[in-house]
Amino acid sequence: MVRNHRARPGRSAAGAPPRLGVLTGRARILHTGEAGLAARLPLADVLLVWDFTSDSVRRAWPGEGHRPRWVHTASAGVDHLMCPELVASDTVVTNARGVFDQPIAEYVAALVLALAKDLPRTLELQRERSWRHRESRRIAGTRACVVGSGPIGRAVARTLAALGITTALVGRAKRPGVHGAEELDRLLARADWVVCAAPLTDDTRGMFDARRFGVMQPSAYFVNIGRGPLVVEDDLVAALSKRWIAGAALDVFAREPLPEDSPLWTAPGLLVSPHMSGDTVGWRDELGAQFVELYDAWEAGRPLRNVVDKERGYVPGH
Repeated sequence: MVRNHRARPGRSAAGAPPRLGVLTGRARILHTGEAGLAARLPLADVLLVWDFTSDSVRRAWPGEGHRPRWVHTASAGVDHLMCPELVASDTVVTNARGVFDQPIAEYVAALVLALAKDLPRTLELQRERSWRHRESRRIAGTRACVVGSGPIGRAVARTLAALGITTALVGRAKRPGVHGAEELDRLLARADWVVCAAPLTDDTRGMFDARRFGVMQPSAYFVNIGRGPLVVEDDLVAALSKRWIAGAALDVFAREPLPEDSPLWTAPGLLVSPHMSGDTVGWRDELGAQFVELYDAWEAGRPLRNVVDKERGYVPGH
Protein backbone atom coordinates (compact mmCIF):
# COMPACT_ATOMS: atom_id res chain seq x y z
CA MET A 1 0.00 0.00 0.00
CA VAL A 2 1.40 3.36 -0.99
CA ARG A 3 0.48 6.73 0.43
CA ASN A 4 1.14 9.52 -2.02
CA HIS A 5 2.36 12.49 -0.04
CA ARG A 6 3.75 15.89 -0.83
CA ALA A 7 3.28 18.78 1.58
CA ARG A 8 2.27 21.98 -0.12
CA PRO A 9 0.53 25.25 0.75
CA GLY A 10 -3.23 25.24 0.51
CA ARG A 11 -5.73 22.51 1.19
CA SER A 12 -4.33 19.00 1.55
CA ALA A 13 -4.75 16.01 3.79
CA ALA A 14 -1.01 15.54 3.54
CA GLY A 15 -0.37 17.71 6.56
CA ALA A 16 -1.03 14.73 8.84
CA PRO A 17 -0.60 11.06 7.90
CA PRO A 18 -3.58 8.74 8.23
CA ARG A 19 -3.92 6.69 11.39
CA LEU A 20 -3.35 3.22 9.99
CA GLY A 21 -1.88 1.53 13.04
CA VAL A 22 -4.83 -0.85 13.11
CA LEU A 23 -3.47 -2.38 9.89
CA THR A 24 -0.15 -3.35 11.52
CA GLY A 25 0.57 -6.99 10.77
CA ARG A 26 -2.11 -7.04 8.07
CA ALA A 27 -0.47 -4.88 5.44
CA ARG A 28 3.01 -3.71 4.57
CA ILE A 29 2.65 0.05 4.40
CA LEU A 30 5.00 1.89 2.05
CA HIS A 31 5.21 5.68 1.89
CA THR A 32 6.31 7.67 -1.11
CA GLY A 33 6.37 11.17 -2.51
CA GLU A 34 5.70 12.17 -6.06
CA ALA A 35 9.27 11.46 -7.19
CA GLY A 36 9.14 7.83 -6.04
CA LEU A 37 5.57 6.97 -6.96
CA ALA A 38 6.23 5.46 -10.39
CA ALA A 39 8.84 3.07 -8.91
CA ARG A 40 6.57 2.06 -6.02
CA LEU A 41 3.36 1.47 -7.99
CA PRO A 42 4.35 -2.06 -9.15
CA LEU A 43 4.88 -3.03 -5.48
CA ALA A 44 1.40 -2.03 -4.33
CA ASP A 45 -1.87 -3.94 -4.18
CA VAL A 46 -3.66 -0.87 -2.80
CA LEU A 47 -2.91 2.80 -3.39
CA LEU A 48 -4.14 5.37 -0.88
CA VAL A 49 -3.90 8.84 -2.40
CA TRP A 50 -3.65 10.95 0.72
CA ASP A 51 -2.42 14.13 -0.96
CA PHE A 52 -5.44 14.71 -3.14
CA THR A 53 -4.09 18.01 -4.50
CA SER A 54 -1.45 16.11 -6.47
CA ASP A 55 -1.84 14.80 -10.02
CA SER A 56 1.17 12.48 -9.67
CA VAL A 57 -0.96 9.32 -9.97
CA ARG A 58 -2.26 10.44 -13.34
CA ARG A 59 1.32 11.00 -14.52
CA ALA A 60 2.84 7.82 -13.02
CA TRP A 61 0.11 5.31 -13.86
CA PRO A 62 0.85 4.80 -17.61
CA GLY A 63 4.23 3.17 -16.87
CA GLU A 64 5.19 -0.48 -17.10
CA GLY A 65 4.57 -3.28 -14.61
CA HIS A 66 1.94 -4.36 -12.10
CA ARG A 67 -0.61 -1.79 -10.98
CA PRO A 68 -2.65 -1.70 -7.73
CA ARG A 69 -5.98 -3.48 -7.83
CA TRP A 70 -7.63 -0.76 -5.80
CA VAL A 71 -7.06 3.00 -5.59
CA HIS A 72 -8.70 5.10 -2.89
CA THR A 73 -8.51 8.89 -2.85
CA ALA A 74 -9.12 10.93 0.29
CA SER A 75 -11.32 13.34 -1.64
CA ALA A 76 -14.72 13.51 -3.28
CA GLY A 77 -13.34 14.44 -6.70
CA VAL A 78 -11.31 11.96 -8.75
CA ASP A 79 -10.30 14.09 -11.74
CA HIS A 80 -6.74 14.39 -10.35
CA LEU A 81 -6.34 10.60 -10.75
CA MET A 82 -7.86 9.76 -14.07
CA CYS A 83 -5.85 8.94 -17.15
CA PRO A 84 -6.90 6.68 -20.07
CA GLU A 85 -4.78 3.79 -18.78
CA LEU A 86 -6.40 3.84 -15.33
CA VAL A 87 -9.89 4.16 -16.82
CA ALA A 88 -9.27 1.17 -19.10
CA SER A 89 -7.77 -1.00 -16.34
CA ASP A 90 -9.51 -3.43 -13.97
CA THR A 91 -8.43 -1.34 -10.98
CA VAL A 92 -11.27 -0.30 -8.68
CA VAL A 93 -11.35 3.38 -7.69
CA THR A 94 -13.15 4.62 -4.58
CA ASN A 95 -13.53 8.10 -3.09
CA ALA A 96 -14.28 9.78 0.24
CA ARG A 97 -17.98 10.18 -0.40
CA GLY A 98 -19.83 10.86 2.86
CA VAL A 99 -17.09 12.68 4.79
CA PHE A 100 -17.56 16.16 3.38
CA ASP A 101 -21.30 16.34 2.61
CA GLN A 102 -22.71 18.08 5.68
CA PRO A 103 -19.67 20.27 6.44
CA ILE A 104 -19.81 21.68 2.89
CA ALA A 105 -23.57 22.17 3.15
CA GLU A 106 -23.07 24.16 6.36
CA TYR A 107 -20.38 26.24 4.69
CA VAL A 108 -22.67 27.04 1.77
CA ALA A 109 -25.42 28.08 4.19
CA ALA A 110 -22.91 30.36 5.94
CA LEU A 111 -21.95 31.95 2.62
CA VAL A 112 -25.58 32.49 1.65
CA LEU A 113 -26.30 34.15 5.00
CA ALA A 114 -23.14 36.27 4.80
CA LEU A 115 -23.99 37.49 1.31
CA ALA A 116 -27.64 38.15 2.07
CA LYS A 117 -26.85 40.03 5.26
CA ASP A 118 -23.88 41.90 3.74
CA LEU A 119 -21.52 40.67 6.47
CA PRO A 120 -18.31 41.28 4.47
CA ARG A 121 -19.21 44.98 4.21
CA THR A 122 -20.12 45.10 7.91
CA LEU A 123 -16.63 43.83 8.81
CA GLU A 124 -15.03 46.37 6.48
CA LEU A 125 -17.02 49.22 8.05
CA GLN A 126 -16.12 48.02 11.53
CA ARG A 127 -12.42 48.16 10.66
CA GLU A 128 -13.03 51.71 9.36
CA ARG A 129 -14.98 52.61 12.54
CA SER A 130 -17.77 53.71 10.25
CA TRP A 131 -21.42 53.58 11.39
CA ARG A 132 -23.39 53.04 8.19
CA HIS A 133 -26.90 51.66 8.37
CA ARG A 134 -28.00 49.42 5.50
CA GLU A 135 -30.84 47.08 4.65
CA SER A 136 -30.16 43.41 4.02
CA ARG A 137 -32.01 40.68 2.15
CA ARG A 138 -34.33 38.05 3.54
CA ILE A 139 -33.48 34.54 2.42
CA ALA A 140 -36.71 32.75 3.37
CA GLY A 141 -38.84 32.60 0.26
CA THR A 142 -35.93 32.97 -2.17
CA ARG A 143 -34.97 30.35 -4.76
CA ALA A 144 -31.80 28.30 -5.08
CA CYS A 145 -30.53 26.16 -7.96
CA VAL A 146 -28.04 23.53 -6.77
CA VAL A 147 -26.08 22.03 -9.67
CA GLY A 148 -24.85 18.53 -8.86
CA SER A 149 -27.16 15.89 -7.43
CA GLY A 150 -24.60 13.79 -5.56
CA PRO A 151 -24.40 13.53 -1.76
CA ILE A 152 -22.87 17.01 -1.43
CA GLY A 153 -25.47 18.64 -3.64
CA ARG A 154 -28.29 16.87 -1.82
CA ALA A 155 -26.92 17.95 1.57
CA VAL A 156 -26.68 21.54 0.33
CA ALA A 157 -30.27 21.42 -0.93
CA ARG A 158 -31.57 20.05 2.41
CA THR A 159 -29.69 22.66 4.42
CA LEU A 160 -30.86 25.57 2.28
CA ALA A 161 -34.42 24.26 2.42
CA ALA A 162 -34.21 24.35 6.23
CA LEU A 163 -33.54 28.09 5.90
CA GLY A 164 -36.79 28.53 3.98
CA ILE A 165 -35.17 28.60 0.53
CA THR A 166 -37.04 26.86 -2.30
CA THR A 167 -34.39 24.63 -3.83
CA ALA A 168 -34.15 22.93 -7.22
CA LEU A 169 -31.55 20.18 -7.58
CA VAL A 170 -30.04 19.63 -11.04
CA GLY A 171 -28.29 16.43 -12.09
CA ARG A 172 -27.05 14.75 -15.23
CA ALA A 173 -30.42 13.14 -15.93
CA LYS A 174 -33.96 13.83 -14.74
CA ARG A 175 -35.36 11.57 -12.03
CA PRO A 176 -37.69 11.97 -9.04
CA GLY A 177 -36.62 15.02 -7.07
CA VAL A 178 -33.88 15.93 -9.56
CA HIS A 179 -34.09 18.13 -12.65
CA GLY A 180 -32.20 17.12 -15.77
CA ALA A 181 -29.32 19.10 -17.29
CA GLU A 182 -31.61 20.30 -20.07
CA GLU A 183 -33.56 22.33 -17.49
CA LEU A 184 -30.53 24.14 -16.09
CA ASP A 185 -30.84 27.42 -18.01
CA ARG A 186 -34.51 27.79 -17.11
CA LEU A 187 -33.76 27.25 -13.43
CA LEU A 188 -30.77 29.59 -13.48
CA ALA A 189 -32.95 32.37 -14.83
CA ARG A 190 -35.23 32.12 -11.77
CA ALA A 191 -32.65 31.49 -9.04
CA ASP A 192 -31.53 33.94 -6.37
CA TRP A 193 -28.72 31.55 -5.36
CA VAL A 194 -26.80 29.30 -7.75
CA VAL A 195 -24.61 26.69 -6.03
CA CYS A 196 -22.22 24.59 -8.09
CA ALA A 197 -21.53 21.18 -6.53
CA ALA A 198 -21.00 19.20 -9.73
CA PRO A 199 -18.17 16.72 -10.39
CA LEU A 200 -15.49 17.73 -12.90
CA THR A 201 -15.90 15.77 -16.12
CA ASP A 202 -15.44 16.49 -19.82
CA ASP A 203 -19.12 17.48 -19.93
CA THR A 204 -19.01 19.86 -16.96
CA ARG A 205 -15.64 21.57 -17.46
CA GLY A 206 -16.25 25.29 -18.03
CA MET A 207 -20.02 24.89 -17.68
CA PHE A 208 -20.33 28.24 -15.92
CA ASP A 209 -19.22 30.67 -18.59
CA ALA A 210 -20.28 34.07 -19.93
CA ARG A 211 -23.48 32.65 -21.40
CA ARG A 212 -24.54 31.00 -18.16
CA PHE A 213 -23.75 34.10 -16.08
CA GLY A 214 -25.75 36.08 -18.62
CA VAL A 215 -28.77 33.83 -18.05
CA MET A 216 -28.76 34.54 -14.31
CA GLN A 217 -30.66 37.40 -12.70
CA PRO A 218 -28.76 40.64 -11.90
CA SER A 219 -29.76 40.10 -8.25
CA ALA A 220 -28.45 36.50 -8.13
CA TYR A 221 -25.38 35.18 -6.30
CA PHE A 222 -23.11 32.37 -7.48
CA VAL A 223 -21.29 29.92 -5.16
CA ASN A 224 -18.79 27.26 -6.27
CA ILE A 225 -17.75 24.52 -3.85
CA GLY A 226 -17.38 21.87 -6.57
CA ARG A 227 -14.20 22.04 -8.64
CA GLY A 228 -12.39 25.14 -9.89
CA PRO A 229 -12.36 24.30 -13.63
CA LEU A 230 -16.17 24.12 -13.64
CA VAL A 231 -16.03 27.92 -13.91
CA VAL A 232 -14.48 30.05 -16.63
CA GLU A 233 -12.90 32.41 -14.13
CA ASP A 234 -12.28 35.30 -16.54
CA ASP A 235 -15.97 35.20 -17.49
CA LEU A 236 -16.95 35.36 -13.81
CA VAL A 237 -14.71 38.38 -13.24
CA ALA A 238 -16.30 40.07 -16.25
CA ALA A 239 -19.82 39.21 -15.08
CA LEU A 240 -19.13 40.70 -11.65
CA SER A 241 -17.46 43.80 -13.10
CA LYS A 242 -20.40 44.38 -15.46
CA ARG A 243 -22.86 43.63 -12.62
CA TRP A 244 -24.52 40.84 -14.56
CA ILE A 245 -24.85 39.15 -11.16
CA ALA A 246 -24.90 40.61 -7.65
CA GLY A 247 -21.94 38.68 -6.23
CA ALA A 248 -20.21 35.34 -5.84
CA ALA A 249 -18.21 33.14 -3.49
CA LEU A 250 -15.52 30.72 -4.62
CA ASP A 251 -13.91 28.04 -2.46
CA VAL A 252 -12.24 26.21 -5.35
CA PHE A 253 -10.11 27.47 -8.22
CA ALA A 254 -8.55 26.35 -11.48
CA ARG A 255 -5.14 26.91 -9.91
CA GLU A 256 -4.53 26.44 -6.20
CA PRO A 257 -3.22 28.20 -4.23
CA LEU A 258 -4.75 31.17 -6.01
CA PRO A 259 -1.87 33.26 -7.44
CA GLU A 260 -1.35 36.66 -5.87
CA ASP A 261 -1.83 38.38 -9.22
CA SER A 262 -5.17 36.68 -9.96
CA PRO A 263 -7.95 39.18 -10.79
CA LEU A 264 -10.27 37.12 -8.60
CA TRP A 265 -8.75 38.67 -5.48
CA THR A 266 -10.14 42.08 -6.38
CA ALA A 267 -13.24 41.17 -8.38
CA PRO A 268 -16.17 43.25 -7.07
CA GLY A 269 -18.57 41.33 -4.85
CA LEU A 270 -16.47 38.15 -4.72
CA LEU A 271 -15.65 36.20 -1.56
CA VAL A 272 -12.51 34.04 -1.84
CA SER A 273 -11.79 31.16 0.55
CA PRO A 274 -8.87 28.67 0.32
CA HIS A 275 -10.62 25.36 -0.49
CA MET A 276 -11.78 24.85 3.08
CA SER A 277 -15.54 24.32 2.85
CA GLY A 278 -15.39 20.64 3.85
CA ASP A 279 -12.55 20.86 6.34
CA THR A 280 -13.82 20.73 9.89
CA VAL A 281 -11.94 19.79 13.07
CA GLY A 282 -11.08 16.07 12.88
CA TRP A 283 -11.62 15.67 9.13
CA ARG A 284 -8.29 13.90 8.55
CA ASP A 285 -9.17 11.34 11.24
CA GLU A 286 -12.50 10.73 9.51
CA LEU A 287 -10.73 10.16 6.21
CA GLY A 288 -8.32 7.70 7.81
CA ALA A 289 -11.14 5.82 9.56
CA GLN A 290 -13.08 5.61 6.32
CA PHE A 291 -10.12 4.08 4.50
CA VAL A 292 -9.60 1.48 7.24
CA GLU A 293 -13.29 0.53 7.02
CA LEU A 294 -12.98 0.11 3.26
CA TYR A 295 -9.75 -1.87 3.68
CA ASP A 296 -11.53 -4.27 6.04
CA ALA A 297 -14.11 -4.93 3.33
CA TRP A 298 -11.46 -5.29 0.61
CA GLU A 299 -9.37 -7.70 2.70
CA ALA A 300 -12.45 -9.82 3.45
CA GLY A 301 -13.49 -9.89 -0.20
CA ARG A 302 -16.68 -7.91 0.44
CA PRO A 303 -18.00 -5.33 -2.04
CA LEU A 304 -16.54 -1.85 -1.59
CA ARG A 305 -18.63 1.25 -1.06
CA ASN A 306 -18.02 4.49 -2.95
CA VAL A 307 -16.93 2.76 -6.16
CA VAL A 308 -16.38 5.38 -8.87
CA ASP A 309 -17.61 4.91 -12.42
CA LYS A 310 -14.27 5.67 -14.05
CA GLU A 311 -15.85 6.68 -17.36
CA ARG A 312 -18.22 9.18 -15.71
CA GLY A 313 -15.82 10.33 -13.01
CA TYR A 314 -18.10 9.95 -10.00
CA VAL A 315 -19.97 7.40 -7.90
CA PRO A 316 -23.18 6.56 -9.81
CA GLY A 317 -26.60 5.84 -8.41
CA HIS A 318 -27.29 9.19 -6.70
